Amino acid sequence: MKSAYELAMERLEKASPTRQLTDAQKAAIAETEATFRAKIAEQELFLKEQIAKAASEGKYEEAEQLEQQLAREIRRFQEECEAKKEKLRAEK
Repeated sequence: MKSAYELAMERLEKASPTRQLTDAQKAAIAETEATFRAKIAEQELFLKEQIAKAASEGKYEEAEQLEQQLAREIRRFQEECEAKKEKLRAEK
């Protein structure tokens, strides 16, 4: 006798079957993630240095703006990464 969870999972699988990724797709996704992690790290290094400099000079408003810019850049890179990974997953 199957549990309600197992029955629900079977119905879900019938409605939208899961796709298996090829090794090439997995490698491309891993490469994409690594590339975007590197881009994020690069931005963090660059902007955190500027934030520290602005804060040490007493330019707190400028430091806050730079922190907001960093957050936007990180979010943008993450969104680009997810979009590229979805595109890779959709390829046959």
